[in-house]
Amino acid sequence: MDNEKEYICGEKCPHYKKINEVKLTEPTDKQIEKISDMFKLFSDNTRLRIICSILNTELCVCDLCELLNLNQSTVSHQLQLLRNAKLVKYRREGKQIYYSLQDEHIEKIISLSLEHILEEEGK
Repeated sequence: MDNEKEYICGEKCPHYKKINEVKLTEPTDKQIEKISDMFKLFSDNTRLRIICSILNTELCVCDLCELLNLNQSTVSHQLQLLRNAKLVKYRREGKQIYYSLQDEHIEKIISLSLEHILEEEGK
């Protein structure tokens, strides 16, 4: 219980100048909600595996099924969720549909997350 005390302020003295600066730059409630929804999509192992699989290349549903050892129904359902959230995009080539990341922002989120995990593992 004593350790908890070292992580809280010893006196109540809000720094109003800093608080006001934060209020000017912090995301809106709507933006926070959208960020939260995006991270909920990242929290599912299957969806995250799909995203990681297409980090550097596009793959068709058949490729993803084989690579991830999942059935087509599961992969298609998860891709639908990722498409609706604009995290992945697709293109049709004949009867094949190829999936890739929507843009470089998604790649950066995953790459930075992995970099952070690897950094922690190295300690």
